[in-house]
Amino acid sequence: MVGRVTFAVLGPVDIFLKGDCKGEIAGKAIRFRNSQFADEDLAGQVLGDFEIPQVGEVSLISFDPHPMLSPHPYIEWFSLGKNHYRIELAPGDAWILSDSEATELDRESQMIRDALSSQARSTRDREDSDWV
Repeated sequence: MVGRVTFAVLGPVDIFLKGDCKGEIAGKAIRFRNSQFADEDLAGQVLGDFEIPQVGEVSLISFDPHPMLSPHPYIEWFSLGKNHYRIELAPGDAWILSDSEATELDRESQMIRDALSSQARSTRDREDSDWV
């Protein structure tokens, strides 16, 4: 997953995550928004140690992550700094882009890939004791 996400207080953050989307979004370009986004100072406390840029490995990206819950966009990853992050959005807050919409993002995505790909590596070789 390569892109840019705007976080409250932090603003735009470049993201480069190794791994693939699952299900109906595999191999597709997606866009999402948080319909409940609020740029509040409290976010600064929660995101105080958030790594910028975000480089790591996808654990799960899906529009329907769990059969016992209603379908909703879900992104979960581990950063190179050994932090675990998760974004859960309301149903309808993410969608698959058309080919022309995806083409519009290609230049920006390529710039992020060029800047961050050398930092990307698997987080799966971590020792269990490192992830307490």
